[in-house]
Amino acid sequence: MLSFSTASRRAVRRLLALVLALCTVFASAACGSAASTDANGLRNVTFMLWWAPDTNHIGVYVAKNKGYYREAGLNVNVVAVAQSGAEQAVNNGVADFSLSTLTNVSTYATKGAQLKQVMQVQQKPSAIWCALKSNGAIHRPRDFDGKTFATFGSSESDAVVRRMIQTDGGTGTFDKVTVGTSTFQTLTSGRADFGGFYSTWEGVQAELNGPELRCFTEPDYGVPGNADSIGVITSNKIISSDPDLVKKFVQATQRGYEYAYEHGDEAAQILVDEAPEANLDIALVKKSMKMIIDGEYWGDRAKINSGEQTFGAIDYDGTQQYFDFLAQSDAYTDANGDVVTTAPQSKDLATDTYLAK
Repeated sequence: MLSFSTASRRAVRRLLALVLALCTVFASAACGSAASTDANGLRNVTFMLWWAPDTNHIGVYVAKNKGYYREAGLNVNVVAVAQSGAEQAVNNGVADFSLSTLTNVSTYATKGAQLKQVMQVQQKPSAIWCALKSNGAIHRPRDFDGKTFATFGSSESDAVVRRMIQTDGGTGTFDKVTVGTSTFQTLTSGRADFGGFYSTWEGVQAELNGPELRCFTEPDYGVPGNADSIGVITSNKIISSDPDLVKKFVQATQRGYEYAYEHGDEAAQILVDEAPEANLDIALVKKSMKMIIDGEYWGDRAKINSGEQTFGAIDYDGTQQYFDFLAQSDAYTDANGDVVTTAPQSKDLATDTYLAK
């Protein structure tokens, strides 16, 4: 089964930030489950999926399977993503923790949300912008000029594609079509010429099952910093009221991701077994983990193992470079929909205080 492309997911989450936040970002809601305990005296914690289960989430499933949460005194309940989005749920107290990018946190912050990233798993971009290999008219990003982009309408994606085209010598003009279900299907149907994916998931899907793609990466064509700063988020309210809970959850989750980074195949099997509702292909999950590990998307393994680098540390510089680019591209808006030209500051939106060093 073909899933949404990750760039499409990036766009959907951006749209949730732009639209849903206008409606309910300031709404009051019941607190998350972390105030209660189960029959064994473990603190109940709600972790909300960011999307469908995939290798982005794998460390949470490993931590649950290996008993790391239980050792920390936590009973972590993994729940499906809410219709309004995981960021919205965490901001309103419906969920205690979730995954998101620091970019999304910055988007919500411009509208007044109170979120913070407390562990950054992904340390470098994995987004790829692709056309079908059979499309003989596209061989480099400047060939996107005048072509049709499969998009969910996000200003972020528009800014990225425009910068890539212009860096490659084009004008940065393109048409757009809204993706209904799958970017793969939109391209193969001929409704669009190019779209965005993640190399570590949809790129792997394409390698295993087709269609063959011709792809280009953001850093090679002028997009600065780290757009795909995926990691754990929580609310400022939980950080303020229960920092010990944040520390326990973050460090147990950190252990889960570190284990997955060292034992990719085993972690892949754990994800498949622990998330049967996702009907994941074990070959896809294993190959995705191999790409993550070999490409060191979660950090320099030698430096992590030597203690020189802390797994999950925030990339303040890389994320700030991307925020500055988005602000210069008028991709941020406030709760009223007005353009925000001052870039949010990553140092205000993230902390690695709770990591095990």
